[in-house]
Amino acid sequence: MDELKNKKLLLVDDEKELLKTTEAVLRSEGFFNIYTAENCETALQIVKTQPVALMLLDVMLPDGDGFSLFAKLRQITSAPVIFLTAKGEAEDRIHGLGLGADDYIVKPFLMKELSLRILAVLRRTYQKSQQEPAFDLGARHIDLATATVRAEGKEQVFTAKEYMLLKKLYENQNRIVTNDALCMAAWGDAYYGYENTLMVHIRRIREKIEANPSSPKHLITVKGLGYKLVTDDE
Repeated sequence: MDELKNKKLLLVDDEKELLKTTEAVLRSEGFFNIYTAENCETALQIVKTQPVALMLLDVMLPDGDGFSLFAKLRQITSAPVIFLTAKGEAEDRIHGLGLGADDYIVKPFLMKELSLRILAVLRRTYQKSQQEPAFDLGARHIDLATATVRAEGKEQVFTAKEYMLLKKLYENQNRIVTNDALCMAAWGDAYYGYENTLMVHIRRIREKIEANPSSPKHLITVKGLGYKLVTDDE
């Protein structure tokens, strides 16, 4: 637990008082490596210079929005993201999660709940076994230890959610993994309602591991049940 709480967090919010209060509460909960930013520009500079392990992004920012910032941050890091926003509409939540965010918390929120949800995301992302497997899918080499896929001399990085889903599929290779089991692996006990978001992540995984994502040979949809990762040695 201490190892997780020692990881670097970035809080991005233009509400100074909320930012200050959130930082103080998280420090009281044992999170000591906290960076704060009140706009997109500052956030980007921090992530470029610090190995941030998790980012909490407000959607409404003075020089942009959290969704656009998320896209820019993804070019720098694959660290998990939690959106903090006053926008509670379903479409905003779906949009944020569809982009690849790991959680979405609507203001006002309980600080204790925020702390627990941060820990949950950190635990799912970073508490991995010491020896993660590497395997080949056709001409593509997938290394779960580094969350990367290599093909034709190029390397791509899996996001935190893509990694967790692919790992679950690999652990059950050549067998059907239900939608519920995949959502549980990626979002924990509060996975209900993430089915559409799961489809988005599956599509993005296919874009990285399949030669022809529109006609997949390895990550197969089993209609009405879930998905199956077909490996070369099936």
